[in-house]
Amino acid sequence: MAYSEDYRQMILSKLEKGDSFRKLAAEYQLSPVTIQRWKKNPKRKQRVFRPLKIDNQKLIEDVATYPDSYHHERAIRLSCSPRGIGMALKRLGISQKKDP
Repeated sequence: MAYSEDYRQMILSKLEKGDSFRKLAAEYQLSPVTIQRWKKNPKRKQRVFRPLKIDNQKLIEDVATYPDSYHHERAIRLSCSPRGIGMALKRLGISQKKDP
């Protein structure tokens, strides 16, 4: 659970006024280690999200442009994982058929 920066600053200001880690932890139902981490770095970590799905149109264009590419080559061009390419191609119904 992420706490707001205002909440963190309020607890850290009480810590600076002389309250102990244990007292604040018991009062706000937090771990003393959490408060210690906030004291070291009061800013919240920013999570970096990668796109969950590959753009279908870009993938279709890539398949048309490079029909013999491997999944790992497509993954580099589209900035995703080879497994993601395989799942997206399956979702679109595109498969590589072998000639007999």
